[in-house]
Amino acid sequence: MDLAGQILIAMPGMADPRFDRSVVLICAHSAEGAMGLIVNKPLEELSFSGLLEHLNIPLGPEGRDIRVLFGGPVERGRGFVLHSADWKRNRAEGTMVVPGGFEMTATQDILEALAKGGGPDKALLALGYSGWGPGQLEAEIARNDWLTSEAPEGLVFGGDEATKWAAALKGMGIDPLTLSAAAGRA
Repeated sequence: MDLAGQILIAMPGMADPRFDRSVVLICAHSAEGAMGLIVNKPLEELSFSGLLEHLNIPLGPEGRDIRVLFGGPVERGRGFVLHSADWKRNRAEGTMVVPGGFEMTATQDILEALAKGGGPDKALLALGYSGWGPGQLEAEIARNDWLTSEAPEGLVFGGDEATKWAAALKGMGIDPLTLSAAAGRA
C-alpha cells in the first residue's frame, strides 16, 4: 500500500488530540514509514509576513501572504511549503515531488520567491510534519483511526481550514454526523 499523494481523514474519537479532525496529505510512504502535512490546522498566532520578518526576508510590494499551518508534531520549528507543481526551478535542491500534482519544498528560496510575488501558483506553509514509523500508519488505518481518500487540489489548497475535514468526508460520500467514534468488526 502506497498512500503518497492521498489524504488521511481523522475519524471521530482520534486518541491523539493533535490529530482531532485532521486532514493530512501524505507526502511520502514506504516500508520505512510515512511523512505527511496536516492541511487544515491554521496557526493563528503566526502570519507569513511575521515569519518572513523573523527570517530577515523582505516582503516586497507584490509579496504574497500564504497561510501558515500546523503541519504536525514532529520538528515544529521546521517549515515545509506545500505547493502546486507549476514552480520551475532546480528540483534537485530541496523539492520533493508528491503524487497527485503536488510538490513540497523545504528551502528558503521558495520563501524568497513568494515574498517577491513569485513562486508557485498555489502554496501553503506548514510548520512541523506528521511522521509514522514502519507499519505504524498501516496499523492506525486498520484500527479505524483514519480514512484514506484521493487528495483534490481544491481541498488541499482551499481557503477555509475549518470546513476541510467535513468536506473531505463529504467528498467520499460520508455525512460527518453519521460517523461513530467506536470501531467494530462484523
